[in-house]
Amino acid sequence: MGSMFRSEEVALVQLFLPTGAAYTCVSQLGELGLVEFRDLNASVSAFQRRFVVDVRRCEELGKTFTFLQEEVRRAGLALAPPEGLLPAPPPRDLLRIQEETDRLAQELRDVRGNQQALRTQLHELQLHAAVLGQGQGQGHGPPVASSYTDGPSERTPLLQSPGGPHQDLRVNFVAGAVELHKAAALERLLWRACRGFLIASFREMEQQLEDPVTGEPAPWMTFVISYWGEQIGQKIRKITDCFHCHVFPFAEQEEARRGALQQLQQVLGETERFLSQVLGRVQRLLPPWQVQVRKMKAVYLALNQCSVSATHKCLIAEAWCATRDLPTLQQALQDSSSEAGVSAVVHRIPCRDMPPTLIRTTRFTASFQGIVDAYGVGRYQEVNPAPYTIITFPFLFAVMFGDVGHGLLMFLFALAMVLAEDRPSVKKAQNEIWQTFFGGRYLLLLMGLFSVYTGFIYNECFSRATVIFPSGWSVAAMANQSGWSDAFLAEHPLLTLDPNVTGVFLGPYPFGIDPVWSLAVNHLSFLNSFKMKMSVILGVTHMAFGVVLGIFNHVHFGQLHRLPLETLPELVFLLGLFGYLVFLVVYKWLRVSAASAASAPSILIHFINMFLFSRSPTNRPLFPGQEVVQSTLVVLALAMVPILLLGTPLFLSRQHRRHRRRRADQQPWQRTVSAWQCGPVGGWGLLMLLVSPLYQDETKTGLLDSPDAGWGSDEEKAGCPGDQEKAEFVLSDVLMHQAIHTIEFCLGCISNTASYLRLWALSLAHAQLSEVLWAMVLNNGLRMSREIGVAAVVLVPIFAAFAVLTVAILLVMEGLSAFLHALRLHWVEFQNKFYSGTGYKLSPFTFNVEDE
Repeated sequence: MGSMFRSEEVALVQLFLPTGAAYTCVSQLGELGLVEFRDLNASVSAFQRRFVVDVRRCEELGKTFTFLQEEVRRAGLALAPPEGLLPAPPPRDLLRIQEETDRLAQELRDVRGNQQALRTQLHELQLHAAVLGQGQGQGHGPPVASSYTDGPSERTPLLQSPGGPHQDLRVNFVAGAVELHKAAALERLLWRACRGFLIASFREMEQQLEDPVTGEPAPWMTFVISYWGEQIGQKIRKITDCFHCHVFPFAEQEEARRGALQQLQQVLGETERFLSQVLGRVQRLLPPWQVQVRKMKAVYLALNQCSVSATHKCLIAEAWCATRDLPTLQQALQDSSSEAGVSAVVHRIPCRDMPPTLIRTTRFTASFQGIVDAYGVGRYQEVNPAPYTIITFPFLFAVMFGDVGHGLLMFLFALAMVLAEDRPSVKKAQNEIWQTFFGGRYLLLLMGLFSVYTGFIYNECFSRATVIFPSGWSVAAMANQSGWSDAFLAEHPLLTLDPNVTGVFLGPYPFGIDPVWSLAVNHLSFLNSFKMKMSVILGVTHMAFGVVLGIFNHVHFGQLHRLPLETLPELVFLLGLFGYLVFLVVYKWLRVSAASAASAPSILIHFINMFLFSRSPTNRPLFPGQEVVQSTLVVLALAMVPILLLGTPLFLSRQHRRHRRRRADQQPWQRTVSAWQCGPVGGWGLLMLLVSPLYQDETKTGLLDSPDAGWGSDEEKAGCPGDQEKAEFVLSDVLMHQAIHTIEFCLGCISNTASYLRLWALSLAHAQLSEVLWAMVLNNGLRMSREIGVAAVVLVPIFAAFAVLTVAILLVMEGLSAFLHALRLHWVEFQNKFYSGTGYKLSPFTFNVEDE
């Protein structure tokens, strides 16, 4: 809980890495993800750094990996994720990976280099195989064609007996394939041009072939044409060329045709096997290589951020690390550098910059912390709103979304995601909308649970009231004592229950709103008054809590002067005006009974008269001395404005003058020592660099801590003594900043209080939409089922439409609207009272992102 309340303590550490073990040490740090390296070579270009050649080799390997991955994808295959933990390979393995990768890429380039020609040849071979397959169904002996001696006639036979006049002529064959949409035209043209002196057999292929140019499957028609005569053959060849037919040699003997078909199948099989072997090796070797080369590149990029010692025997790095992780960091460096003979050294150094923010989260708190970080990452050790958001965000959402039925549906949906969160199929789903819902599953779980709670308070379940306890209103007592007759009931369709009549009002409902109000005509007016006052109470309480949280920031950063000069005036201003409004609401609820409700004074009139310093004769006071109290509170609130405006600037100006006088009385040698301790690297770092060989034994057992100047000041910056003098104190800038803060807070108290009325507005809108959906859909369906008499036929589609509209409108659209409004209430109305959000996250050097 301490880490959630404010960010962890983060220290700036200096690492002395032996040159021989620097790669291994940084690789181990990447596996652990403990430190965030600082760039000590910011003034050096990327092309002049020490390991730029190694980075380029990794980038070139990455391009080759991209080519191989694309070839695997084009083949319709997928790369499986690597199994197990793959550490960054030693630098000597990079040459082996590069050689094997280049060899695989060259093999694929050789296969794909003439890609279009190979596809065309494969297409030709497949067509040839189909043609030869068609030829297997032909007869053993060649057919004999005949010419027409007496002119063409339909009754003239095309084939004559072997003993005819043309028995010495040899029958020739033309076999090939044509696209399906050209087959009919080809057949007609052949018949007409050759005047029937041929026998043509067309057959559609059972399997579509991939077009070598477009890559799309297309149907084909194979044909075998038998003819005699050289002139007829020339005509056939010219016609097939015009139709872009694929013509293949056709063997007359069945054995020859079968042998050619087998030979083609062997060629196709060998080609496919060779491609599958190469792609199989790529599938097996590429995933682990990708991970290893990414890690290697990340290590070299981190090493490029280190500076080199004067003796070139070690690399010097600076990094941010959580204080609690320092022992783990020291142990990891010792284990990694044990083989080099010289242990790596790590120690803390003074920091002048604001450290990064580190807040560790779990599955449950990650979504709530994400809401806060979306507004802005908190500055170092600032109070974190996330622990309070865990309760306040679902509750404010539920105030606007309160319905037992709708909240239960949302709760069950989130509960299903929570129970299935460990399933791999659920985690690896690529749908962006699903990932959004799944990431906020615990947030949705609490939103649904709180909506069920507020739904019981509103007494609404799909816009219908439920009777859990006996009602506090008695109609029988009213009827008995008022003498309602049949004639009176016939003339008065609306009846009024008078709480002043004995036995009519028995007492308040035990929990929530009495269900009898759902039958009342003034139901909406009653809910308007209740929810509006409830919104003001929740808003003022939420904002006051935000101001109180600012106290923890001032105490932690040593800014105690802000407590009487800022926090106290803010609380007096907020509670003196709007806290008093909450008091009036609660006081009226407690003191005004149902019997005197008709003559109850108006709180709104009293609140307006409070600022006008006037009174209304018709609006009696709620308690004696109310006018004096109201006038005192207004004067006191207005008196807080000059304190907010001038208190902090005058105090800082006086403190700055006192510090300058004390600085002027300091000796010159004392200022030199202070500046030496707070240099860019730090005197302690230089000292450790000189004496590190003498303390290698000590560093094996613990950390060599150095004094830390700490962080936190009025100007929200870190530094050693002497840093504040470098920045000139300008009173006008401080006054301008404080004036903006004062105006923003004072005007914000009014606008922010009014902004919380969105709780009332959206709650009523949700209730009315539920009422309209029930009355217009399901209620009409029930009425129609009673009139028709066949309930199942009517209710099934009606209930389906009701369910779809409920999920689409009330759960998704209304839920998203309430979510956005609750988000705004936290970002603008709550967090701006104590949360600056001007920090930056600790981004540790880790391989986890690289592996993804």
